[in-house]
Amino acid sequence: MSKLPPIQFGTSGWRGLIAKDFTFDRVRLATQGIADFLKTERRKKTSPLAQRKPTLVLGHDARFLGRDFSLAVAEVLEANGFTALLCDRDTPTPVISHTIRVRKALGGINMTASHNPAEYQGLKYSLHNGAPASLEVTQKIEAHIAKRQTKNWQFQGSVIGTYTCKEIDPMPAYFKRIRQLVDFKVIQKAKLKIAVELMYGAGRGYLDTMLEDAGVKVTRFHDFSNPLFGGQPPEPNAEGMTEAAACVAAGKAQFALGLDGDADRFGVVDKDGTWLTPNQILALTLYHLKKNRRWTGAAVRTVPSSHMIDAIASHLGVPLHETPVGFKYIGALMESESIIVGGEESGGLSVKGHVPEKDGILACLVMAELVAVERKPLGKILKQLEKHIGEFHTDRINIHINPAQKTAMLDRLAQGLDKIGTTPVQEFITTDGYKFLLPNDEWVAFRASGTEPVVRCYLETKSAARMKTLKTACRKILK
Repeated sequence: MSKLPPIQFGTSGWRGLIAKDFTFDRVRLATQGIADFLKTERRKKTSPLAQRKPTLVLGHDARFLGRDFSLAVAEVLEANGFTALLCDRDTPTPVISHTIRVRKALGGINMTASHNPAEYQGLKYSLHNGAPASLEVTQKIEAHIAKRQTKNWQFQGSVIGTYTCKEIDPMPAYFKRIRQLVDFKVIQKAKLKIAVELMYGAGRGYLDTMLEDAGVKVTRFHDFSNPLFGGQPPEPNAEGMTEAAACVAAGKAQFALGLDGDADRFGVVDKDGTWLTPNQILALTLYHLKKNRRWTGAAVRTVPSSHMIDAIASHLGVPLHETPVGFKYIGALMESESIIVGGEESGGLSVKGHVPEKDGILACLVMAELVAVERKPLGKILKQLEKHIGEFHTDRINIHINPAQKTAMLDRLAQGLDKIGTTPVQEFITTDGYKFLLPNDEWVAFRASGTEPVVRCYLETKSAARMKTLKTACRKILK
């Protein structure tokens, strides 16, 4: 085992290819590292873990071997003196976060690779408050793993899938909390028709059921488990929402809502069949919760998220924070101060009073509430907002690149750039990756993905023509 590459946690846990990087032996090793971390922390009298019961919530999404990996985790944890509570079916990441809080557990371990293709699996560790583990925590866990690895640590586990532990149903408590956060009465009065894209994932029976309970006429897509996700990554982007968008275009639904494989990310298609970007949904959520619900507090977004959120925050008199990429940074702020909404351009958000973790189910329900309150399409609301804040055009380029080239490219970007194409750079920001502020509130940013072998380029302009120009310039930089 010591010859295997190190287990490293990215922006949202450790991920790898099933049976190559992600194996039962390595999952057990990673779990032992977490157990070592927890035992060390619980010996500290000042630790928030010291007085809690030695319980962890376990779960998995609909991927291959999810339950079997979870049982392997349970066996290692219980061998270390912890109690494992396994969710009784494939379960959304935000539901596991909520369950950790409800059960006052030490934390949770979720087997998920989120929106990654079917050949990937992942292990995500969440803290006692339901938030994704911080960099400080994952570095400690990695150190414990490395120490075990140098000693050729091995665990003689049961036959795969035969170990048993206590199982729980997290759905009722989660439903109760969401019904406190979302105005289902106004949704019921609106008599909505909504297409719901479930991506063969863990969100089945959550978003669709709550909408139907509120009297919505729901048209479901891919509402059964399929570990191959129909041959496509379970991501509710424009491509992933194609069938639901066609349903809307045919007049069978007023708009469409979608979830990724573990239901922490969302997708929204407007009445005219247009896929709305996560940036736009984050902006609309802030607008709705401040204007219509009169919530107070600040907003928080990540470095590559749209400055449209800044403009709406300014328009509504809401303070705004900027964090590095990763919901763990947003979650930390949400736990320390009053935050109306926190989110990121990759399709995740949460709101005040909820878990400090992405929740695609909640995001979709808030959009249904907004449509019900204002009785108009989301795109029309955005157009009305543009009269106050101007236009914002956003896009992202993903460049697959080998590790050697990626390092050289990032080293070059770290030196800064005077121009992007012919456009002068006004400010260089290195909070996370490399962000270049340009005239007229336009910008581009480059950063390496924490979960995939790609370099991402984020762009924001004031017109479609400028977007085309800047994309051409950025592609040249990334060659």
